[in-house]
Amino acid sequence: MSGKDQQSAFDDDPISARILRILERRGRIPNQQLAAEVGLSPSACLRRVQDLERRGAILGYRAVIAPAARAAGFTAYVTIGLARHSNEAQRAFERACLAAPQVRECHNITGSVEYLLRVEVRDLESYRRFHTEVLGAFPQIATITTHVVMSSPKDDRA
Repeated sequence: MSGKDQQSAFDDDPISARILRILERRGRIPNQQLAAEVGLSPSACLRRVQDLERRGAILGYRAVIAPAARAAGFTAYVTIGLARHSNEAQRAFERACLAAPQVRECHNITGSVEYLLRVEVRDLESYRRFHTEVLGAFPQIATITTHVVMSSPKDDRA
């Protein structure tokens, strides 16, 4: 769903917009409760949710696992600048990120660098190994800048 389509779902259809807001916060809410909160019958609410899924407004449902349950007590945001600005270099880097379980998010961005990663590992020593053995082994990387997360006063992913 494009940004324009997503925006129109919020602007043109207040019930669907409310369904999306509720599901974003509480994805496991029972249909009957969701229907009551948005003022629809359960069957009408289910049809709306299924339509939102079909149109791509709802991309999926997932469990958000606590970092401690994954033994990931250390989070860093890492910017990556590539030495070569080619499709081949980007694809190779993206494949490396997909293969690295420590990389929880990989975003191709604009600006002075090409990528922003969210990396989660057990501790600083684990990050040092990842930095050296994974990122440091990739020949197309020119710059690596690490920003260590000290706390997260707001995180809407959960």
